[in-house]
Amino acid sequence: MGWLKRMFGFGSPEEAAAASTPSEDAPAGDDIPPERMGLNGEYDQSGLAKRVVWAFDQDDELDDEERLWVAQTGGKVVLKGEVASQEVLDKMVNVASGVDGCTEVETDQVSVG
Repeated sequence: MGWLKRMFGFGSPEEAAAASTPSEDAPAGDDIPPERMGLNGEYDQSGLAKRVVWAFDQDDELDDEERLWVAQTGGKVVLKGEVASQEVLDKMVNVASGVDGCTEVETDQVSVG
């Protein structure tokens, strides 16, 4: 099972779009902050976290680490749980840092091993 499916219940951005219901008071278009931009350009409170896990899914070197979770606080990506190795964690930090809207990646809640 991929990251997006395990964490948010969607196998692809298209599935996410089909399941989303836009909020009437949500900003649209250019008014959406980068950390709130969803998988398909819509406003999404968890948009950054969803785009990070989608980026993890797109990287062949990042298998779904079933004991790791991704959250966000504003533009900060928060990784929590356990990963198999420091190399995997370093790769995840690198990938997450490259996602638009990410200002920081917090890993102090991750154990390695």
